[in-house]
Formats: sequence, C-alpha cells, structure tokens
Amino acid sequence: MKRSRAPAWLLAMLALLAAAAFVASLALGEVRLAPSEVLGVLMGRGNGLARTVVLDFRLPRALVGMAVGAGLAASGVLMQSFFRNPLASPGLLGVSTGGALGAVAALAMGWASNSVFALPAASIAGAFLATFAVMALAKREASAEHLLLAGVALNALFGAATSFILNLTAGQFEVTGQIVFWMLGGLENRTWAHVWMVLPGTVLGCLLLLPYGRALNLLSLGELGAQSLGVNVRRLQWEIIALSTILTALATAVGGVIGFVGLVVPHVLRLGLGPDHRRLLPLSMIGGAAFVLACDLITRFLPGELRLGVVTALIGGPFFLWMLRRGPTLGFRRKPRNEPLDVARDSGGPA
Repeated sequence: MKRSRAPAWLLAMLALLAAAAFVASLALGEVRLAPSEVLGVLMGRGNGLARTVVLDFRLPRALVGMAVGAGLAASGVLMQSFFRNPLASPGLLGVSTGGALGAVAALAMGWASNSVFALPAASIAGAFLATFAVMALAKREASAEHLLLAGVALNALFGAATSFILNLTAGQFEVTGQIVFWMLGGLENRTWAHVWMVLPGTVLGCLLLLPYGRALNLLSLGELGAQSLGVNVRRLQWEIIALSTILTALATAVGGVIGFVGLVVPHVLRLGLGPDHRRLLPLSMIGGAAFVLACDLITRFLPGELRLGVVTALIGGPFFLWMLRRGPTLGFRRKPRNEPLDVARDSGGPA
C-alpha cells in the first residue's frame, strides 16, 4: 500500500517555525537574552541570571505552551473527523466548559490557594465529568448525532453553572478577578510542576494518536462505510472520545480556556493539504504548538496584560473568516483538495 507523506517543505517549515517560536519564547521578555545565551543555558552554560530566567521561568512556560497547543490541535483533528465537520472543535462535547467549571469551583471554594495541583486537578475532574455525562446521555447509541446533542446541552448547562458561581462571588472582588483571569487563558507563572502535569500525558496521547490516521480516513466515509471496510467503528469512536478528552482536559487544566487552536490549525492544514489524517495529525500537533507559542509571545509585548485566550481569539477569529471567504485553497495547492480519499488504497485490511 502506498503511504501518504506530508510535503517535506511544509513539515520543515512548521518545524522551523515551532523551533523559532520556542527559542524566542526563551529569549524575549522583560530580560532580553541573545539566542546564543539561550542555547548556552540549554547546553549547561551561561551566567546565573540567564540560567535563572531561562530554566526557572521561561522554559516551563514554553514547554507548557507547546503541550497545550499540540494537544488542542490534535484534539481538534479528532473531533472534526468524528463529526465529519471541519467546524467541530475540542469543546464540542462540553469538555472545555466542564474543565472550566471545575477550575472555577476550585477558585470559589478556596481550594486553589492550598496547593498548586488543586486547580488543575479540579479542572481535569470537571472535564472527565463532562465526558461521562455525555456518554450517559447518549446511552449506548454513541453516534455522532447523539453525542453532539448531548454536548450542546451540557455546554449550556456547565456554562450556566459557571455563571451562577461567578454571580455568587460577585462581591468577592479578588476571587472574581482570579476566576475571570483564569477563564481568559494564560501561561504566565507556570512552573515545572505544571510541566510534569501536562507534558507526559500530552506526549503519550499524541504518540498513541499517530497510528489512527488510516482509521480516521476510513471513518470519514461514514460509519457504515468504515464498518464495511473492517473498522470497529464503536471501539474507534470511544477511543477518539477518550483521547480527545485527555488532551483537552490536560490543556485546559494548565492553560485555562484557550479557544480557536483546535479549530483553526487543523482547518488551515486541511484546506492546504487535503483530508488525509496521516498528514493532518502530526502537522497539526506541530502547528498548534507553534501557534500557541507565537500568541504567548504577543501577550508579552501588548499593553494591558492581554490574555492568551483573547489573543488566540483575536487572531483565529478574523483569520478563520478570511479563510471561509477566500475559498477552499490557501495557496498551498493549485487546485482544491476536496476530492474523496482513495478508498481502494486505504482499505488494504481491517483497521
């Protein structure tokens, strides 16, 4: 079977962009360092100030940003494949709003001040609670339509519960400020504890996802079509939901609510490269990491402490509208790539 590979030039460009954003994230800020100083610190050299700035403050922030971006983008690919809709995003099943509700509850109850792990743990618990609720509402019919309807209902319910808690804390200005601050997303003050909280799970989840490209291609033909070609559709759907929940929950727990990453990054790459998930998955992970790092850099130089979630929305929203207006190509290809996948090529055996 002929294997589909991502264009080498695009893979190299995305990797170079992510590497440049990573080095810039370590070098730029109130204390500016030369790239040579940053590389020296990473290789075990450098003076005390440079080592403190890079190793204690900026490296954990950059690693968390890369994990958040890669996880949200990969989760976006899964959701868009599952619902066979390019407008689907990681929050469609209520995972993000469930995570936000857990974090808001931890802040309102004062748990977050007791431990650095309390807020992320509450956020992860809320995200998994949302997933279990979606599964329970969809019952045994784990079809995309049932899950979508359950996700819409739970998004509304969790959003209302979050607003209710905000309303209760309206007189506690410090708590309300913390809640609003967290819900706008951000990476400042991230430590190595946050890195170990998000990085291993995200790396493992992304690695587990890579072999799913062919099965996701077949799922794009529809449940009956994929089943006729040997895919265990029910098991694949549950695995997609589980991996998407884990990646989104980890990202929300350490980064807050950050929108548009899982929507825009896979969509841009799909318009340029076509619907082959063997390309989309790895390139979306790299693209998502680069996008979040670039947006985080912007927050450092804009006045008013603009939050990361606001920047991703300000960039992702207009860009997404421009993409829709421009049409099905972005200049990567001469012709639109809306043709169906080569089923004969992809159906070489059971998935």
